[in-house]
Amino acid sequence: MGSIIARSELEELARKLKSEGKRIVTTNGCFDLLHVGHVRILKAARELGDVLILGLNSDASVRKLKGPSRPITVENDRAEILSSLWAVDYVTIFPEDTPDEFLKHVKPDIHVKGADYKPEHLSETPIVESFGGEVRILALVPGRSTTQIVERLSGDQ
Repeated sequence: MGSIIARSELEELARKLKSEGKRIVTTNGCFDLLHVGHVRILKAARELGDVLILGLNSDASVRKLKGPSRPITVENDRAEILSSLWAVDYVTIFPEDTPDEFLKHVKPDIHVKGADYKPEHLSETPIVESFGGEVRILALVPGRSTTQIVERLSGDQ
């Protein structure tokens, strides 16, 4: 089971893991209403390395990205749920709209996003590549998204 860690601990943690020869994988997102698509991406991300560190958008950043009715699940609950998954080693909450600062602290070997993104459109790609890491895009589970779940619940679909 994973741990929830403060941003202030990220650099030291990443240095320690790298000194032990660990391959660090990161991913990030809102993870509001965890679903099978999230679980499969996290499992696949973890299999790419030795440690998976997840950057979780804060409630304020989720509202900016998704609108005033989101998140549905508060950040501390989302962090606890995610840290309980076997695939996730560490979770940290970040307040920015992008994971750029999170990535600058961790300097992962691999940063993972779902196939709804293209590396050339991600602000994190040049950051990850600047310290020798790579961005990997993983397949999504068709028909599985939090937005679709919210739309079904609200009767918009």
